[in-house]
Amino acid sequence: MADHEACGSEVSERIVAGLPVKAHVERDVRKPPDDEVVAVGGGAGDELRADEGAGAGAVLDHEGLPCLLAQLLREHAPHQIEPAARGGGNDDAHRARGVILGKRGGQRRESGQGAKRPAQPQTSEIRHGFHIRIPRHFSHTPDPGPIIRNVRLPRVFVACALALGEAAAPPAAATSDFLADITERGSAGWGAVSRFEQSPYRGGGVRIDLLPLYLYEGERVYLHTYRAGLKFDFGSDRRVAAFLSHRFESFPVERIPGSLAGMTTRVPETDFGLSYEQRFEWGNVFGEVLRDASHNSGGTEWRLGAGTERRRGRLKLAPYLMLAARNARLNDYYYGVSPSEATADRPAYHPGAGVNGTVGLNARYDLTDTWHFLAGVSATLWASGVRKSPIVEDRVQLAAFGGLAYEFTPTPIRDDRDRVPLTFKVLHGRSTNCNLLPIMELRCRSINTDDRTTVDSFEVGRPFIETPNGWPVMIAWYAGLLRHQERGLQPDSWQLNGYLKAFYWGFPWSGRVRTRIGFGWGLSYAQRVPFVEARDQAMRGRNTSKLLQYLDPTVDLSVGDLIGSRELRETYIGLGVSHRSGIFGMAQIVDNVNGGSNYIYTYVEWRM
Repeated sequence: MADHEACGSEVSERIVAGLPVKAHVERDVRKPPDDEVVAVGGGAGDELRADEGAGAGAVLDHEGLPCLLAQLLREHAPHQIEPAARGGGNDDAHRARGVILGKRGGQRRESGQGAKRPAQPQTSEIRHGFHIRIPRHFSHTPDPGPIIRNVRLPRVFVACALALGEAAAPPAAATSDFLADITERGSAGWGAVSRFEQSPYRGGGVRIDLLPLYLYEGERVYLHTYRAGLKFDFGSDRRVAAFLSHRFESFPVERIPGSLAGMTTRVPETDFGLSYEQRFEWGNVFGEVLRDASHNSGGTEWRLGAGTERRRGRLKLAPYLMLAARNARLNDYYYGVSPSEATADRPAYHPGAGVNGTVGLNARYDLTDTWHFLAGVSATLWASGVRKSPIVEDRVQLAAFGGLAYEFTPTPIRDDRDRVPLTFKVLHGRSTNCNLLPIMELRCRSINTDDRTTVDSFEVGRPFIETPNGWPVMIAWYAGLLRHQERGLQPDSWQLNGYLKAFYWGFPWSGRVRTRIGFGWGLSYAQRVPFVEARDQAMRGRNTSKLLQYLDPTVDLSVGDLIGSRELRETYIGLGVSHRSGIFGMAQIVDNVNGGSNYIYTYVEWRM
């Protein structure tokens, strides 16, 4: 970093995994300011010696930062800092001095929805930084001394220095989505959350709901179980998103209170939404508009909210407030009483449009780098028109949630020439009356059914994690388009499946014939409820849903190992089960369905 080879060698020994600020911060300072700017930043890369070396001032790793600041303030640092670089004709003793925070171990998280965690310590991507202004007469002396050497200090001082860098990160994104900012950008997650809320309906008591977590944060695409869409960042402080979202409002499926007896069931709907977020130093402001896309209520809702966050160690607290303006069609559908539903104790009623107010607090505690505990509480005051409805409790509605999420970080790409392969899968299956667990235990495998309906599917997958630490494990994303052949019992229809799947092949014989067992877990949306589901649920007097949980257990063998062909080692043949279910009626996101369907299938899968 200096023009003398010896100095360059000395500095390079001291900065092994430094965190550089963008080089232009150093080079843009040309005139002697009243205050000297010291840059502190995050990121790591080989350009430290190139970009930073071209115009860096004094350089210090994070272990020396507390010592430097203390000495500067106490003794005016008479012999502690010297320019560590001379840029030819740009020599200037008044340039900014770069303070480089070294990385002590592990990978640090950045705040913000889907903020990216470096995949490797030597990534070349520049992160973020901030500036400390030091009076100019503190920053340099006419008689410079040697470059400051590493100083061993207690770990608490190192933690303070790193906390400065963390505090400079932009605030996390704030929206009405309580699952935002759980995983890092490029990561995925599994888990479960239990939701508890007072029913808005008179006599409805407390609702308990199990919400499975399927999380993914891509560069543009994201999935948060009940909300999925596209996001576009405009700089570091603005984001626009378009999404589909499940609305957690409906009549109870079981134990219907007397206030709703005889009324037409109100069901959850899917909303199409647009959102805008603006981030500030103190927090975030967001606006959203949601429109019913499932043609149930035809209603519209406008949301305006603000939030901030506070961190203390592994704990993050995020208080927020939100106003929601709902039009008459939305409120009338869920909380109105039509003339045909009116009784002596339940007059016809139309609540009309209104504005709700919500305050809440969300929290996340990072048990480890991969395990996260989630919790939150909220209170909602409904519009007066809704509270006066004969079927609604006139009170503040309280709600809470708590759960766990496990985060998967993708296997890093080694260099730009590496390409993540795609996996293709074709399958054919037939319906079965067997339940999933007996099929997996090989106790039931009959496909001789009266309906004889079949399925055919084409799926595309992409490895997400491959052989971490050398283990015989892989996790991959799959998306599939499945066709139901109903044999004239009802019109044929399509089904979309999306799931994350884990594979294991560490068996004693896998060195000769690779044998994999796999288990996929995700969501399935059917254009029409499959015939076998509709028939079985009708026989039990239960409801159905187009959206259900999807499970995909499989076992397969390597074709290449079977026939001795190296080229076909990543081609597999196997057996599996295509399973749709409603999690025993405990999940409101799938209409509290209790039941589903199973298809036993054979398949071929290969990589390209």
